[in-house]
Amino acid sequence: MSSSENPTVTERGSKDRRDDDKKEGGGGFIEKVKDFIHDIGEKIEEAVGFGKPSADVSGIHIPHISLHRADLVVDVLIKNPNPVPIPLVDIDYLIDSDGRKLVSGLIPDAGTIHAHGEETVKIPVSLVFDDIKSTYKDIQPGSIIPYLVRVILLVDVPIIGRIKIPLQKDGEIPVPYKPDVDVEKIKFHHFSFEETTATLHIKLENKNDFDLGLNLFEYEMWLGDDSIASAELTQNTKIEKQGITRMQVPFSFRPKDFGSAVWDMIRGRGTGYTIKGKIDVDTPFGNMKLPISKEGGTTRIKKEGDDDDDDDN
Repeated sequence: MSSSENPTVTERGSKDRRDDDKKEGGGGFIEKVKDFIHDIGEKIEEAVGFGKPSADVSGIHIPHISLHRADLVVDVLIKNPNPVPIPLVDIDYLIDSDGRKLVSGLIPDAGTIHAHGEETVKIPVSLVFDDIKSTYKDIQPGSIIPYLVRVILLVDVPIIGRIKIPLQKDGEIPVPYKPDVDVEKIKFHHFSFEETTATLHIKLENKNDFDLGLNLFEYEMWLGDDSIASAELTQNTKIEKQGITRMQVPFSFRPKDFGSAVWDMIRGRGTGYTIKGKIDVDTPFGNMKLPISKEGGTTRIKKEGDDDDDDDN
């Protein structure tokens, strides 16, 4: 009996539901299912507490800067309020200056933000100064240019789905220019064929629109083809923007070991020189190591006791 009744009940019930669907326009049952699923989804979302993550550009660092490029690291702090990890699908970034693109890129599959946690995602960016200067002729070496970092985060949040989080932060970056170096004179204190002591009077000119805090001065100097002096000097001196500083560098050499250029200088003739090296400086944008060089210069000598009208600095 039960085996015969069950099919009947099922058939009648199915027929009744079909009749009800027809009376309600053919979508009553489907709509009820959709409503049920929607209600369950809302209850799950309320119970579990899903929400949209937040983000902010927490900082921009310049770990390396030179005459050729600047390496930036953009720190993006992302907070996940959800009870499950969320994947960071893509990071799309762009750096521009006054609306002109300097560099852009895309970082796919950028990681996962832990449940109820926060992560600082680091975006490494390099600005190549030669590319910038060749593209934008008005950007001159030594200048400071404004920039704007634009970041779009694409995250995948359960229940909510994929969302985009736009961010931006502005700042300034220098386009460094190497300082000019000149040997104004060489002043002799003691002369002999075995050992001669003298002082180099060196002028450093800062052609940048920012101050340089000199920490280290490293150089080698040639008279003609002869290297007569080299040293590494630790000296704390501020070279103001578009300013000049002068340094006095003592050295000694053996004239008998060198060629005609040294003897021409001793005889009072004009002598060609070359000086090369580097300086270590602090700037508002971080530490820099900048090359210095001067080739084909001409120097003169002064002996101890000569008038030093230009020795004020």
